[in-house]
Amino acid sequence: MESTMEEADVEDEKAAATDLSYPPVFLQPSGAGLLPASPCTSAAVIDVPVLDLHRLDPVGLRGACRDWGLFRLVHHGIPPPLSAALQAQARDLLSLPFDAKRARFCFPGLAYFWGTPALTLHVKDLNWLEGLHIPLGRLSSSSSAAEFDGLETFWSLVDEYKQHLARIARTLFEAMAADLKLDAGLSASYLNEHDGTFRIYRYPKCARADDYFAMEAHTDSSVLSIVNQDDVGGLQVLRGGGWSCVEPIADTLIAISDDQYKSVEHRVRVNRSKERISLCYFGFPMEDGVISSSRYREFTYREFKEQVQEDIKLSGAKVGLRRFRVNDES
Repeated sequence: MESTMEEADVEDEKAAATDLSYPPVFLQPSGAGLLPASPCTSAAVIDVPVLDLHRLDPVGLRGACRDWGLFRLVHHGIPPPLSAALQAQARDLLSLPFDAKRARFCFPGLAYFWGTPALTLHVKDLNWLEGLHIPLGRLSSSSSAAEFDGLETFWSLVDEYKQHLARIARTLFEAMAADLKLDAGLSASYLNEHDGTFRIYRYPKCARADDYFAMEAHTDSSVLSIVNQDDVGGLQVLRGGGWSCVEPIADTLIAISDDQYKSVEHRVRVNRSKERISLCYFGFPMEDGVISSSRYREFTYREFKEQVQEDIKLSGAKVGLRRFRVNDES
């Protein structure tokens, strides 16, 4: 049996090595030149809380956000054909040759990245991923014609998807703000839902799936994150001191909350024989909106972003809100 598995690994590795859409470093035999992450041990599947956007239960939302830091969202209103069409377009674009992607997707409104979820910044270990970064605020007439040339269908789908995500984010945030009893005047700037970030992640298959992470363990820097997985799976969350798998379920979304609510640590595992596509929306505050809390010194989202970038440059990892916590000496 062990010999058969080793032979299968070799065949998978050979197949991946011929895919010229992958970043070149992913094509090197046995991941030569990569920094190995801690081995991905097996993890049990966990049933996360389920919330219905049409009948949002305040008690259920509070429990999911405070105790879990994430929940599965149903009846969210995104048409399944829209998600399927956008995922298909994403696969087509990310299946282009590596050099073609680097040359074609190099604009402020559409940027290709690989090996790191931090775009131009390097995290500690190279992550087994690539993707497209889209600031949603640029989906307007101010975007350059070059960004849209030949991609009209893709941009039309992104724009339609954006409207749904902005609606969902605003609905969830208002329910969260009510639960947290946030001051309406102050919290108005805490979420700029139409100016969020949209990321399309492609996680290439990897024969040595136990040796590398598709995305290393982290917490998000957003107010909330909304993930639309394909059917491959790989998302894991840290709970009770161990890692658990969040299985994909058709026509559901995974929402991830932050800070006073639990900010759940999560990661993505590599799949040995299948690629994975994930559509991710990140909702952020207004750039100059002042974040005020008894637990933190006042800061703007712009200052927070600059601190995150500085931390990654210095240490290869995000420190996050802890930098702004009152009496924190780290």
